Amino acid sequence: MAATRAQHSTHSTQRAQSGPRAGSYAVRACAAVALALAAGLCAATDINQANEAELDSVRGFGPPTTARILQERAKAPFASWADFMRRVKGIKHARARQLSHEGLTVNGQTYPGP
Repeated sequence: MAATRAQHSTHSTQRAQSGPRAGSYAVRACAAVALALAAGLCAATDINQANEAELDSVRGFGPPTTARILQERAKAPFASWADFMRRVKGIKHARARQLSHEGLTVNGQTYPGP
């Protein structure tokens, strides 16, 4: 009888691990990983916190723009999008909108528009 219970218990465990619940667990786990990766890819980059590599990774920035940003930021943090646009050559309304869409923020704020 004891052997039968142990066998039944083992059988139940195997069924639970290989049944429909195991598949849904795998799907949920994959979905969680995918969401975590997507969140990381879409995470905002704050102009006052980002290092050189993070700024270079923003689509629309190259080494010259990154260098200008870091030079200006060394003087003082950017107070707002208007301050950022005033101090960094080449950043106007259309480009600020595009950069904001790419995930750039100034003090955690997206570009508010003209």
